[in-house]
Amino acid sequence: VQLQASGGGLVQAGGSLRLSCAASGRPISIYHMGWFRQAPGKEREFVAYISWWSSSSTHYADTVKGRFTISRDNAKNTVYLQMNSLNLEDTAVYYCAATLSGNFYSRFGYNDWGQGTQVTVSS
Repeated sequence: VQLQASGGGLVQAGGSLRLSCAASGRPISIYHMGWFRQAPGKEREFVAYISWWSSSSTHYADTVKGRFTISRDNAKNTVYLQMNSLNLEDTAVYYCAATLSGNFYSRFGYNDWGQGTQVTVSS
């Protein structure tokens, strides 16, 4: 599956952004979907996950729990990441990823990746 992330940008601390991940080639309804992020000089880290069998089956990194929400619209073949109460530590390139199975919390568990979208939070 091909993935295209979008929606990043510059936002002030406390603000919100919604990222989108549009898929093509195959329906995302069969995939577990994840969002990861990578800040300069740091490893790519897990942000959020949503299962293929239920949109209510989601998991979040502790650093974003309560602020970020992952969702999917299978009819639009798109996954979203709503990000609220953004802080400086959220600045990173955000990537969406898809997998049929694997370790959903590790970047090594995903086979297909989007190109990333930059999120910059300013004070």
